[in-house]
Amino acid sequence: MEQQDYIFGLRPIQEAIEAGRNIERIMIRKGLKGEGFHTLIDLIRKSGIPFQYVPVEKLNRMTQKNHQGLIAITSIVTYLPFEEVVARAFEEGRDPLVIILDAITDVRNFGAIARSAEAAGADAILIPEKGVAQINPDAMKTSAGALAIIPVCRTPDLIRSIKYLKNAGLKITGATEKTDVLFYEADFKSPMALVMGAEDHGISPNILALCDQEVRIPMLGKIASLNVSAAASVILFEAVRQRSIKDK
Repeated sequence: MEQQDYIFGLRPIQEAIEAGRNIERIMIRKGLKGEGFHTLIDLIRKSGIPFQYVPVEKLNRMTQKNHQGLIAITSIVTYLPFEEVVARAFEEGRDPLVIILDAITDVRNFGAIARSAEAAGADAILIPEKGVAQINPDAMKTSAGALAIIPVCRTPDLIRSIKYLKNAGLKITGATEKTDVLFYEADFKSPMALVMGAEDHGISPNILALCDQEVRIPMLGKIASLNVSAAASVILFEAVRQRSIKDK
């Protein structure tokens, strides 16, 4: 596991990317221009590193050093290609179990889901490059170290990646309140990817449309829903239960 750190300035960031450093995201001052910057932004895009334009005040709050309008935040995990992770599971004779996080922005929820996923024997966590919680020390702490163990895979196009998983034979399962199917009535014994959406609006409609099955957790109390990390744990361990029965 790497330590999270900041890299400041155009040339140091370019050298870090070329050296293969794991970078979580890059913050760029709005309006930044110049030939050297255009070369760097082409390299950032080619490398698939998430970036965002921010006011200079935000960069100044992050550091008092001469950042030249650029700050890269290094990653504490090494992102892996999800295609390789899924292929390895099949090669080892296992039915892959992948967790897909759609717009989960709370780092503690991210960490708690990772902890449950690793404990349930999931093969990977698949996340989009943008619009997801940063894997920082808080996420690592909440995961109880699971984020240093379970493969985390980052994709620039979540929809395309889900279609890839479908074509590879994984059943895409969406956790949503918009269904009558209870989670223990669904089939989790085959290769599967479980999609968990943000607590405020759930799974994005375009991603929900790709799901092969939708499931919900019955609520008997006055509170209408579970925290997303608790919901993920409930469904994951139903998959564990079903698969353990299948293997006997």
